[in-house]
Amino acid sequence: MTLSPRQAIPLCLALSACALLAVPGNFAGLGGDARLTLAVFALATCAWVGTPIDDTYIALGAGLALAATGVISSDVLFGTLGDETVWLLICAFVLAAAVSRTGLAARAAAFLVSGARSVRQLVHLTTAALVVSAFAIPATSGRAALALPVFLALAKVLADRTRLVVMLALLFPTVILLSAVATLIGAGAHLITVSVLFETTGKHIGFTQWLLLGLPLAVVSSHAAAEIVLWTTTRRADRRGPVRITAEDIEAHSETPVTGPLSQSEARSALLLATVVALWCSEPLHGVSPALVALIGAVVAASPALGTVGLKDALKTVPWSLLLFMAATMAMGVALSESGAARWLVSGLPGGGSVPRWLFLGVVVAVSTAAHLLLQSRSARSSVLVPLVVAAAVGAGVNPVAAALASTAAAGFCHTLPASAKPVTLFSDIPGTPTYGPRDLLRLSAVLAPVTAALVLLFALAVWPLLGVPVL
Repeated sequence: MTLSPRQAIPLCLALSACALLAVPGNFAGLGGDARLTLAVFALATCAWVGTPIDDTYIALGAGLALAATGVISSDVLFGTLGDETVWLLICAFVLAAAVSRTGLAARAAAFLVSGARSVRQLVHLTTAALVVSAFAIPATSGRAALALPVFLALAKVLADRTRLVVMLALLFPTVILLSAVATLIGAGAHLITVSVLFETTGKHIGFTQWLLLGLPLAVVSSHAAAEIVLWTTTRRADRRGPVRITAEDIEAHSETPVTGPLSQSEARSALLLATVVALWCSEPLHGVSPALVALIGAVVAASPALGTVGLKDALKTVPWSLLLFMAATMAMGVALSESGAARWLVSGLPGGGSVPRWLFLGVVVAVSTAAHLLLQSRSARSSVLVPLVVAAAVGAGVNPVAAALASTAAAGFCHTLPASAKPVTLFSDIPGTPTYGPRDLLRLSAVLAPVTAALVLLFALAVWPLLGVPVL
């Protein structure tokens, strides 16, 4: 097999790093477990960047290597699959399957969008609907798949206004990616971040705290991005024309009814979803963990008497590959932390008060924003960056929680190329529907990247301290 330069260069760098680590005289003070961890970490990162091998396969191989060499125990490797955050995601997907089966999501989207009377209203009502969907559908790829039929219905209604269709095609994945930070279940990367923080610092971020910190950022960044999408893809004449979209127009191009009274299954799903979200948000009051609440909701959603989906059908929608990836990378994070490898990697950085806090966070945000150009998987980016960011933050005198959250939020930007994220890929190639191309993404990214990075930095320095996460 012939390797391309993109594949060969990372492989050569990884092998060189492993060779240097293997020489006893190099890297004095670095223990054997830390050397092995760094070697596995380097190989896995370069494989993610430079090879077409499945990300989950690489992560499982790395976790197996760490367990086989004794860096971590088999209990740690296999125990990550039983982590509470993994169960939270499984049950959230079961709940999402129940909601999707009834068509409730399409009805809610039609209700919001039908109130638009101008292009700008349509854009911001669509944005609001997509932000709200973060509470019902876990992971960005799942939300993109659910939102696609709604977009197609809008595209058919606006078929004579091509620029608006292209604008909406770009708006949907943009908002889906940026609004994921609203909830803990918005992306698998969030669960990896929470796990790394708990393993390294003992600090736990629950659903409610993440909601308090992430929802304001999601709302601001999503609506700011909506304006940027609108201005970069349409002309003044496109924005000036009126818009008249009714629920009946959407229903004519939808597979499920979006008008009339709620069916029994829709009413049950709406009540169940509202109850689960309310219990998640009120965790400090009743003390029941979000994972247990989600499990109760999933059991009810799949029950023969009250449910709207069979358990077997619901479990088919769970992204098991993502869960295995998360479990393996959690184990890698434990190895980086416990072996001392993460601390050693950042030990050469200036620490203490020599680096301004805003500059440290600025570098973290900038690197995390640009990381999608190398690591296309959002979860892989958090697996690589968050352990290093946490270790560097401790050395620099910065609150590791603030640094990890800033890195994870900034990594939500991945709009530069069609292959940068699954939602971007999904909406970039829709047969029979006009959509965007690479030039549209580059034009959008040139404006959106600095804006989203600045917003994340602003929240980390000025807003999150007011909400209980200080910089120091």
